[in-house]
Amino acid sequence: MESYALLLAATLNAGTVLALAALGLLINEKAGIVNLGAEGMMLCAALASFVAVVHSGSDVLGFLAGVGAAALLAAIFGVLVIWMNTNQYATGLALSLFGAGFSAFAGIGYVQEKLPERPHFAIPVLGDIPLLGPALFRQHPMVYLAIGFVIWLIWFLYRSRAGLVLRSVGESPESAHALGYHVRFIRLAAVVAGGALCGLAGAYLILVYTPLWVEGMVAGRGWIALALTTFATWRPARVLLGAYLFGGVTMLQFHLQGAGVDVATQFLTMLPYLATIVVLALISRNPTWIRVNMPASLGKPFHPGS
Repeated sequence: MESYALLLAATLNAGTVLALAALGLLINEKAGIVNLGAEGMMLCAALASFVAVVHSGSDVLGFLAGVGAAALLAAIFGVLVIWMNTNQYATGLALSLFGAGFSAFAGIGYVQEKLPERPHFAIPVLGDIPLLGPALFRQHPMVYLAIGFVIWLIWFLYRSRAGLVLRSVGESPESAHALGYHVRFIRLAAVVAGGALCGLAGAYLILVYTPLWVEGMVAGRGWIALALTTFATWRPARVLLGAYLFGGVTMLQFHLQGAGVDVATQFLTMLPYLATIVVLALISRNPTWIRVNMPASLGKPFHPGS
C-alpha cells in the first residue's frame, strides 16, 4: 500500500507541471489565440528560475524569475500575432525553437550547478495520517495553489463579467469590438497571463519536480500541455484531471521499473507520449464534439475595422 501512496504523491507532483502549463494555454485559447511556444517558454522559465535560485538562494525569486521570463516571451509573441498579424502557428513554433536553443546556449555554465537544500512541506496533523498523509498532504504549496486556481478559473470564466468578455473575444471578436471592447488588448492580456502560467510550470519543474538544470529538460511537456487543452475540451476541471492522468502515466514507468516488471525501458519512457497520441486519436473521431466546445475564432486573426 505504501508504494501506491508514493505513486499517488508522485502523480500529483508530475501532474502539477502539466496542469499549470495547460491552464495557461487554455486562457490563451479562450481568447482565440493558439500559442505553440509553450515548450520554449517553459525551458527559458526553468533556466531563469534555476539561475535566480543559484545566485540568490530564494525560491520566491526563482518562481518570479520564471514567471517574468515566460511572460516577456509571451508578450513578444502577442505583439507579433495580434498587432503585426503574423501566423500564430508559425510564430509559436519559432518561439518554441528559440526557447530550446537559447536555454541550451545560456544554460551551458549551469549544468554542474546545484540548488540549495530543497525544503520539505507537510500540513500539520494531516501529513501524519498513514498512507493518505504522504500521498496528499506533504506536497509543495504550488500543488494546492494549482487546484485552487482551477476553482477560481471556473468561476472567472463562467460567473464573472470579465470572463464573459474574454470568452466573447474568443467566440466572436468582431461582435466584441462592435460593443466597444478592446479586443487586441484583451487578447494580449490573455496571452501574457497564459505565458506567466507556463513560466510557473517551468519554475515548478526545475525547483520542485527535478531540481537540476539539464538541456531540454522540459522533454515535451509543453506539447503534452497543448494537447491537454483539446483533450479537456477547453474545460479547466477536465484539464486538471487530464494533467493528473498524464502525470500518473509518466510516473507509472518508474513504479513498474521499481517493481521489477520486465519491460523495455524505451517502451516505458514513451508511455506518456503514446497516451497523448491515443487520446487525441480518440477525440478526433468525433469532430462535431470538438467544434461545439472549441472557441469559434481560435487561431483566426482579427483586423479591427475590416
